[in-house]
Amino acid sequence: MHQFGRTDLPPEQFTALRKATWWECFTIAYTAVTILVVAFVVGNSQAMRTAWIEDMLSLLPQLAFLTALMFVRRSPTKKHPYGMHRAMGVGHLVAGVALLAVGVNLAIEAVTGLVAGDHPTIGTVRVFGQTVWLGWLMIAVMAVIVVGPVFIYGPAKAKLAPVLHNKLLYADADMAKADWQTNVASIVGVLGIGLGVWWLDGVAALFISLGIIWDGFRNTKGAVLDLMDQRARTFDDKAPHPLAQGAVDLLRSRRWVEDAAVRMRDQGQVFHIEAFVVPRRAKVSVDEIEDAARAIAALDWKVQDIVVVPVSALPSALDTGRDER
Repeated sequence: MHQFGRTDLPPEQFTALRKATWWECFTIAYTAVTILVVAFVVGNSQAMRTAWIEDMLSLLPQLAFLTALMFVRRSPTKKHPYGMHRAMGVGHLVAGVALLAVGVNLAIEAVTGLVAGDHPTIGTVRVFGQTVWLGWLMIAVMAVIVVGPVFIYGPAKAKLAPVLHNKLLYADADMAKADWQTNVASIVGVLGIGLGVWWLDGVAALFISLGIIWDGFRNTKGAVLDLMDQRARTFDDKAPHPLAQGAVDLLRSRRWVEDAAVRMRDQGQVFHIEAFVVPRRAKVSVDEIEDAARAIAALDWKVQDIVVVPVSALPSALDTGRDER
């Protein structure tokens, strides 16, 4: 677990990664039980079926995280000189595309049902010798199973994601914390059937499927942009990562540096930095360049590859530490 590409994880990140792995395994177990329980009460409600499918899809981020983790810990090789940190981004992309594709299919199914005017029915079951409307069991199940994602493992993962700078873990936590919307929508759909408002079930199913589509679109977009080497951003993609400015400020503080800028790419939890410096003098020693590289590496555990390049003028499209857009 300590091994993480070409370096070892610091104690804080090592502990966070162990916790994240445990929570992902716990989530898989919890969701598997949830899927089994919902399968017994799903009935003819389209909203319940859609929520059930969403539960199955919610396993994708955890499986992607655990699978990618087996690769990102490997040391760089001649075949993979940057290591295999991109595996986390690939897993993020696969999960996002799957969510998007299934969400679109579910939305089409919901709209088709509404247009066709399908009137779903919910029967009764015998429980301890008593006849009970199945809808009450559906509502009870959906009210109970939301406790895990919203109040237990969702917040736990949200705290670990920034420590590890893991966008897949953050997206997983964000989806889990929003599960209450799916559960409320499915309950509304079931109550609609019980009250004779048949179209509420289809509308609830459409609402749930649109949530799946949004999750898929957001995750796919974020993963694609990272794989296309966009400017490195924070774990939640809300702003450029401040480490770039930190590296530029550090380089400019060197007496032999006139100006500096960096090109920083997110490899998936770790960064590759190409630093360009304009020296104050014609000659720069190897020791000065290596010392600058070591200083940048010491700024943050996520810096795993650093290249410091002396140039006569800064190339365009670099992060100068001045533009924060």
